[in-house]
Amino acid sequence: MNLSHLTTAILPLDLRSCLISRDGRLLFEHYRHSRIPDELAKVNSCTKSILSALLCIAMDRGMLPEPHTTISEFFPKLRSDPDSRKRDITIEHLMTMTPGFKWTEFGGIQSFPRMTRSDDWVDFVLSQPMAEAPGRRMEYSSGASQLLSAILARACGMPIARFAELELFGPLGIESYEWETDPQGLYTGGYGLRLSPAHLLEFGRLYLNRARLGEGQLVSEERAIRSVQPAVPASPPNVGYYGWHWWTDTFAEQAAGDNASTPLSSSFDYFYARGYGGQYVYVIPDLRIVVVLTDDKRKKDRKPVNAFLDLIAPALHPSAG
Repeated sequence: MNLSHLTTAILPLDLRSCLISRDGRLLFEHYRHSRIPDELAKVNSCTKSILSALLCIAMDRGMLPEPHTTISEFFPKLRSDPDSRKRDITIEHLMTMTPGFKWTEFGGIQSFPRMTRSDDWVDFVLSQPMAEAPGRRMEYSSGASQLLSAILARACGMPIARFAELELFGPLGIESYEWETDPQGLYTGGYGLRLSPAHLLEFGRLYLNRARLGEGQLVSEERAIRSVQPAVPASPPNVGYYGWHWWTDTFAEQAAGDNASTPLSSSFDYFYARGYGGQYVYVIPDLRIVVVLTDDKRKKDRKPVNAFLDLIAPALHPSAG
């Protein structure tokens, strides 16, 4: 592992923050300015992975039924929907973004902006037509996450932010946060959290340790492992796979030379939370490493460089020198 040139390499990207930790020890720390460590900022869709942890905790506590449970248990109106395929949608279909709704997050029909302009987000999602049977294909959807937020709130009998304070944020030492709500007062499941880079790092460290914290287990090890396993191929233009509101992929760097048969010089599997605009929490189990990246620049102002894949990952492997 060689991080000696990383400061020089990432400086032109003007990232808001970059943190690299190994086995709980901070190896690299960079902030655009000195106020950032104490500031809360939007983590956007990294919220989805935190929601995943809360759902798993609720299942562990027996508050939420198992993933194969159909969501009509929580939304009885689906039982009388003209499209019978809606009755087959399960909690796990929502967690893997495979419920089958006709949905385009951005571009095309732009389902996400339409949902946020509606009077009732949950009703908006449930009323969308089906494109195919549940489980066939991933289609990225913050609408699926909002249904999960509603399901969790009903299952645990309290706002999910309060549940997070008791079961996740409190144990992790996260004392300050902000979280948006929909018109019904439900906390947003697909985005809306504001956290600090250190909060994201603690969350990543939790999953590096398979949700074990000290002598306790915040999420059962079985569910923590299952939630970050590849479940379905990621929908284009995304790459890799999708788990339970986590992304998964493999970093593979070719040895010198253009020959396709040249063996890999370094490779490792990783999973990650990802938020619009450059918010990432990467967890690399084999290397015992967590990487947090945050940014706040507009798309047109961001450099066409993937900070993790192009600069950080090649420097992390033990063979890097």
